[in-house]
Amino acid sequence: MKGKARILIVEDEVSLACLMVTALTQAGCDVEAACTGQKAMKIAAENKFDLITLDIKLPDITGFEVCSELRKRHISRNTPIIFVSGSHSPEDMAEGKKRGAVDYIAKPFEITDFVYRIVFHARVKSPQN
Repeated sequence: MKGKARILIVEDEVSLACLMVTALTQAGCDVEAACTGQKAMKIAAENKFDLITLDIKLPDITGFEVCSELRKRHISRNTPIIFVSGSHSPEDMAEGKKRGAVDYIAKPFEITDFVYRIVFHARVKSPQN
């Protein structure tokens, strides 16, 4: 991958979002964050990202709905999406995969593992990189 990986974090828990942004920035990524699904879709429509993380439970719409909408948009259609959620249910994990997610990280998570998985998926996202 040339340059910094561009990551969009979609997380409504402010302290966790700050931790995620800080850790990924320290790992050399260019990171933006959104706390609602609508804000995330607006940012994703205006910018190209190498990877998007999505919480399932957002204050306005679900991460599943955001994922489906992003898959319809040309600019983010092929962007890898990783769900990051407090739900550990097999149904939510399966739904995430069904909607096109490349991975699912259950909260709470170890921050070094989180960074590794995000950077890994951002680097292998597509052959054209």
